[in-house]
Amino acid sequence: MLIAPDCFGDSLTAVQAAQSIAEGWRGSRPQDRLVLAPQSDGGPGFVEVLASRLAGVRTDTVSGPLTGDVEAHWVLDQSGPVTAYIECAQACGLALLGGPPTPDTAVAAHTRGVGQLIAAARDAGAGRIVVGLGGSGSTDGGRGMVEALGGLTAARDLLDGVELIVASDVEHPLLGAMGAAAVFGPQKGADPDTVVTLEERLTSWAGELNALAGRIVGDDPGAGAAGGLGAALIALGGRRESGAAIIAEHTGLAADIAQASVVITGEGRFDDQSLHGKVVSALAAGAAARDIPVLVLAGQVTLDEAALRQAGISAAYSLTDHAGSVQRAIDDAANQLTSLAAAVADQHH
Repeated sequence: MLIAPDCFGDSLTAVQAAQSIAEGWRGSRPQDRLVLAPQSDGGPGFVEVLASRLAGVRTDTVSGPLTGDVEAHWVLDQSGPVTAYIECAQACGLALLGGPPTPDTAVAAHTRGVGQLIAAARDAGAGRIVVGLGGSGSTDGGRGMVEALGGLTAARDLLDGVELIVASDVEHPLLGAMGAAAVFGPQKGADPDTVVTLEERLTSWAGELNALAGRIVGDDPGAGAAGGLGAALIALGGRRESGAAIIAEHTGLAADIAQASVVITGEGRFDDQSLHGKVVSALAAGAAARDIPVLVLAGQVTLDEAALRQAGISAAYSLTDHAGSVQRAIDDAANQLTSLAAAVADQHH
């Protein structure tokens, strides 16, 4: 049984979710061999998932998204070409704001800590730097990151010859109705006036990024990821790859799927978006090629039977339905997921 969930929103990390599912499954079917392979699409949990499979976890004190410092974890993998894995949420994550986001934090939050982590990775000899985007509290277009690296020219020089990878499954551009400020600003505390302010600021900054890159980088898919941090990384020579695919590759997911009888995955909300470049869709595609059933355990399930069949999912189970309420599913997530996994395992005798 391959147990390969993503995180469940803010309730459970991917590692915790995998452990909860395994505990429940083992209780019902102790004879099954379980392989735990927590996944991530580049957002919060990216580093924790890699750390569960790779050695070389580092910790640095860097600028948080506002005025204080934070302890940020990253991974330096020296088993092949020296590769650093950085998760922007470790430095500028929404969860690091110290309270609910507000219009003030939406304007003030910055990405300086991400720049400090990139500098640390270069100091450690990384020739390849993978930056996982997602879960940020900032919409500064990566300006803070660039400033921490000494400005646009200095940042480009520092990263000259480095393979820079932007790990994100967000395809939004930098500006406009589908851009970083308009789409994600409200989730980061921005009211309508603040969204306008953020858009103006990003538009001005985009001119500098375009001048550096010699083209319009803001139109690239993923430029709007992590409050526009994607655009700055692309301007510095980065290329975007699917975060889920990077995790899959570096945790040996294909080999795990090949040996599995059943794949069990999950995430906080299983909906239409889950089927586009997210962890669940990557797993389902890999399993379908080998005719391996895929079970989804999710906080909430909004897809109907036809959509599940089309996506190659054998069955999907809702934690909210199992717990009896959304609140209980969130407040008691680990126990409820363990209990749901035990019930599902019973059904699959």
